[in-house]
Amino acid sequence: MRFMQGFCSILLVCIVQVPLPSIMADDDSLASVFQRHCVKCHGADDDVQGDVDLTEPRVGDLAEDSELLSQLIAVLDLKEMPPEGEPELADDVRHELMVDLRRQLHAAVASKRSFPDTPIRRMNRFQYNNAVIDLFDLRCIVFTLPERMMREHKGYFKPESGKMAEVVSVGSRPLGKSQMIEKRLAGVAAFPQDLRAEHGYDNRGDHLSLSPLLMEAFLNLGQSITQSPDFTPANVGIWKSFFEPPKPDADVETIVRQRLATFLERAFRRPAAEETVDRYTSYVTRQLESGVSFIDAMKSAAAATLSSPRFLYLYDGSGEESPVASVDGYDLASRLSFFLWGSLPDAELLELASAGTLADPAVLEGQVERMLRDHKLKRFCDSFPTQWLQLDRIISSVPDPEKFPDFYFAKYRDSMHMMLEPLLLFETVLIENQPITQFIDSDFTYRSDLLENAYGVLATDGQRTGKGAGAVTVLDFRRVPVTDRRSGGLITNAAVMTMTSGPLRTQPITRGAWIATVIFNNPPEPPPADVPPLDEKPSDGEEHLTLRERLAMHRERADCKGCHEQIDPLGFALENFSPVGTWRDKYENGREVDVAGTLFRRHEFHDIAEFKDAIMTEKDRFTRALAGHLLSYALARELGPSDQISLDEITEKTIADQYRMQTLIKQVVLSKSFQSKSKARSQP
Repeated sequence: MRFMQGFCSILLVCIVQVPLPSIMADDDSLASVFQRHCVKCHGADDDVQGDVDLTEPRVGDLAEDSELLSQLIAVLDLKEMPPEGEPELADDVRHELMVDLRRQLHAAVASKRSFPDTPIRRMNRFQYNNAVIDLFDLRCIVFTLPERMMREHKGYFKPESGKMAEVVSVGSRPLGKSQMIEKRLAGVAAFPQDLRAEHGYDNRGDHLSLSPLLMEAFLNLGQSITQSPDFTPANVGIWKSFFEPPKPDADVETIVRQRLATFLERAFRRPAAEETVDRYTSYVTRQLESGVSFIDAMKSAAAATLSSPRFLYLYDGSGEESPVASVDGYDLASRLSFFLWGSLPDAELLELASAGTLADPAVLEGQVERMLRDHKLKRFCDSFPTQWLQLDRIISSVPDPEKFPDFYFAKYRDSMHMMLEPLLLFETVLIENQPITQFIDSDFTYRSDLLENAYGVLATDGQRTGKGAGAVTVLDFRRVPVTDRRSGGLITNAAVMTMTSGPLRTQPITRGAWIATVIFNNPPEPPPADVPPLDEKPSDGEEHLTLRERLAMHRERADCKGCHEQIDPLGFALENFSPVGTWRDKYENGREVDVAGTLFRRHEFHDIAEFKDAIMTEKDRFTRALAGHLLSYALARELGPSDQISLDEITEKTIADQYRMQTLIKQVVLSKSFQSKSKARSQP
């Protein structure tokens, strides 16, 4: 990595400025550290690597660079530097460096506490669909969303019960057109799907712009919703309170104004300004005076509301001049509702925002608990885990039909079933408030009959049935115990194994990058553009080699070595799993599969169970990584150095409560990062 290549220069700066008794007893100690760990690669014999020349180091004020501090802590903690083959830092030296660097980071952040700016952003289409449903209390969806990978059937999702059903009926829309057709508004077409950001999510502010062409599409979309033949009293819950004409002797203008004030407050997530309510009221009144029916006039006002920037855009309210401030109650309500419900705040959140009590820690925690028991939590489960786990990649997975014929069933792929297993595990851990360590090494899972059969020797005892079992339109998944540690958790399920493989072979580098990104939130940098991929099939003369041996020959380049040292052990740990997630002990050429490696240069492993043990030993690191994913998703932006302090606090409190999932979510919401804003901005 580019940062890793510059590590030694940073290390020198740290040692020069940080008074650490164990390594700063005299000048010889500093010279020794510098000579042993830096000069060889960064200045000796004019051999300067990574554009870092240490022959004339620049010593700056490290405390002024909080981003550098946080990056340095990360590479020290992960033992990414010095690289393999170079003398290691002594454990006590490394530890003392990290302790002092964390102290400096906390001090630097406390003095400024400037958070990364979250740009004004529009709703993505998942949020838009949810917001329109909630605004009108629709009894159907607005338009079809293929990104919702799992569809609920027979109402299994009951977070208020705190318990997941033993048997759930689900469907998978992305890979099966007939999967559980949902009732929706006729004549309403979705706008294009917003893509997931690299190492991020599809709600990122820097990705959600609004072009003139898309603005016009939103204008037409609002009209198509209110003019849909299905937009009727039977489907619109607020019909009577908003669209139904008042009695003939009523003061129509006053009623219109009252209805619009309530409607606009919900749509705009805060009370609308008097002049805004006046403008909408005047519009409806003019429509009525020109002979337009009351229902049509109110529909026009509703369509205009859906096209308003105040509805489409998510933003932090104005009113603060300081660079960093606490978000106001209404912004906090929106952050919370879009985080957990992917939609508008409900009446209770808005009432607490109006009263100025939502930010009270006890009140806020109570609201999180209430929201975690609400059925709308399903929207969080429909969005976050699929993106966190990158399950959208499985849609493009096409194992070779000749080599893996059992992967295909009646024109449908096993991946329809595969993708649901990790999603059901996520929902169960969340609803039942189980420890997040279940994501690494669970003692249960959910499987359909077809999926059990596909797993072969990894199927749970007594659960395998014939291949033809399992319907296409409605899939029954049973909760089954996991006693074979080759199964269970998120890292060894068939979906992840399949989507990180090619048509003919596994891809250990891809799998390792997935582990580094998803489990440890430490994504590797992309490979150099001029590095060709490894061929799917062995070249002539390589047929006798294992995949590890072929890749070893492939990655001899010096600029590739550093990253491969970090991600290859993670990927090869999963090499017993075939390109479709079945178990194998040998390759097709008869060679034994070798999965041995070392995690973070600390924990040796020789099989998948020991690999899980190694990750479980680092479960605090995994907790912090998942906290980072959740916080980034909740704030719709990349995290910065100031957020690292919040992550430390979130992690510490989650660990203290036995790593429970709902505690982790609560602490994200209660964090300083979640409740603060930078560069206060005006309303659109």
